[in-house]
Order: sequence, then C-alpha cells, then structure tokens
Amino acid sequence: MKFGYRDVCLAHETGPRHPESPDRLRAIRESLKDRHGVEYVAADDATRDQVEAIHAPDYVAEFEQFCADGGGSWDADTAAVEATWDAALASAGLSVWAAETALDGADGRATPFALGRPPGHHAVGDDAMGFCFFNNAAVAAQAVIDGGEADAVAILDWDVHHGNGTQDVFYDRGDVLYASIHEDGLYPGTGGVEETGEGEGAGTTINLPFPPGTSHTAYATAVDEIVAPTVRDFDPDLLVVSAGFDAHEHDPISRMRVSTEGYGRMTAAVRDLAEDTDAALAFVLEGGYGLDTLSESVKMVHEVFDGYVPVTDGDPVRESARDVIDAVAAQGFGSK
Repeated sequence: MKFGYRDVCLAHETGPRHPESPDRLRAIRESLKDRHGVEYVAADDATRDQVEAIHAPDYVAEFEQFCADGGGSWDADTAAVEATWDAALASAGLSVWAAETALDGADGRATPFALGRPPGHHAVGDDAMGFCFFNNAAVAAQAVIDGGEADAVAILDWDVHHGNGTQDVFYDRGDVLYASIHEDGLYPGTGGVEETGEGEGAGTTINLPFPPGTSHTAYATAVDEIVAPTVRDFDPDLLVVSAGFDAHEHDPISRMRVSTEGYGRMTAAVRDLAEDTDAALAFVLEGGYGLDTLSESVKMVHEVFDGYVPVTDGDPVRESARDVIDAVAAQGFGSK
C-alpha cells in the first residue's frame, strides 16, 4: 500500500498516559518496516480553504491561536501543544492526498492509507472534541467534491466510537453517504439506529450501534448485508474508510471482540465492494490505542492488499447484534 505519513504528526504531544500518543504512529511504522510493497508519501498540508469548507472560520482561527499560545487542554480529553496546528493541517492533508490519489487510479497494492494524527471523526464544524481537531475524512471528501473529482462519496467508519462529527457535517447532504459500525453506549453517545439523515440527506446515514462483546462476525455481516448493498445503490465515486482499530478484542478502551483477522475480513469486503462499484478506495486512520493491536491491524490491512486471504471462522452472530442489523434493515437499508 501507499501510506501517507509526515513526521510533524509526531509533534502533536498529548501528555503522559494519554491514549492518543505519537507512539501510535511509531508502532505502525515499526510493524510495516519489513513488509513487502510498503511505500511512504509525504503529502502537502490541507489548505485553509479545504479545512474551512468543513469547519467554521472562527473555530479554525481560535484553534490556530490556541496552539500559537502554547496549547493546553481544549477539553477534558482533547489536548494540544504549539505543534498541534501543524500536525492537524498535515493530518488533514494526508487524508486529502489519499482521496485524490485513489481517484487518480491508485488501487490494489497501491491503495492509499493516510497515517495522520490527530484523528478526526469526532470534530464537528465549529469545535474540537474526542482527541480530534479537524475532521480529516470529511475534509478529504469535501475537497474532492469541490475539486470536481467526485460527485458522490461514501464513508464507512469502523472505529469503535461513533463518528459524530462526520455524521453531523453531512447529515443533511445527499452527496455523502455515512455509515458507522460502533459500540453502543460508548463516547460520544450518538449514533442511534434512528439517526438516518434529514432533508436532502434523508437515508444517507447508517448507524449500527452494536452491544459490547460483539465479534468480527457481526461486523462482517453488517458490511455484507447492510453497508455493501446500500453503497452499491448509492454508487459513489469514492469510498473512504475511517479506519479506527479500537474495536479490537485486545484494545484497552473498548469491549468489542473484533480480531486482527476480522479486520482483514472487513478490508477484503470493502476492497471487493469498491471493485464491484468501480469506486476509488482510500483509508484514513482514526483510533486504536493498544500499540500492538493497532500496528498488527494496520499491517493486516496492508497484507490483504498484498494478497493475504483472511481466515474465516464459524463464530456465530450473537442475537443482540442480529437485532441491531435487523433494526437497521427495517429502516430500509441493505438488500432489497
């Protein structure tokens, strides 16, 4: 794969014991160092116009000044230092690069994956939250729409936390489909089945809030039965995966049971979906806080594109997860 990466993203220091640390990127890079076909690209920063296409100019200016003044705690979870401004622009730029590179035809072993931090999917239009300052996936989607490179974009968010920011930005838009598979009851407490979009965006938001303990089998089933058929009907030019790996069974801050092989199964499913719909495919890093599980899961994504076939086991879909899938299907999503 082609991995977008900038050293400046390591300069975003969040403080001791904070789970979203620079060591996340260091661990990923270490796990990929001996892998076949790994290529790194140092993409440009996102422009201010690209960022302000998603975020209110007053908020962008406030965040810039906050960093210039030395940073600190934006809220109880979200910290910044002076270098966070540069890291955030770089992280958003890596995501724009991934989207544009995919639309330029990069696929297969050259599929782009933006390895940026801070992550983005919690950032709303006028505020930072949940470790996120700029909504990287949203900035990327809007940049290619504004640039005339795509008319429609689908975003699949498999981070364990609901991407409230991405949903909020596009909730009344008909040109961006947002689908989230997340743990019910976890931060930020949004992402109910009934949240399906409004206005021109009615029917373009899908939420699958699975109960704690849900395994990779239910995730794969949700992709196969709900996400894939809906994306096919939507027919996007670009599919962006907001790739958080904190639903891993050994991640320290969640209670889900997605295995490393399970992430491989989902990767293969979205690869096949992109091929079926003739959509470009790009990955954008979100969460994942166990250094070993994060790095092994990103390596798994790469290995799938390098020819590895993930193991399929017979773990059944629990009744509680099946109920969520059925409830989403009842909203009109999935196979007709």
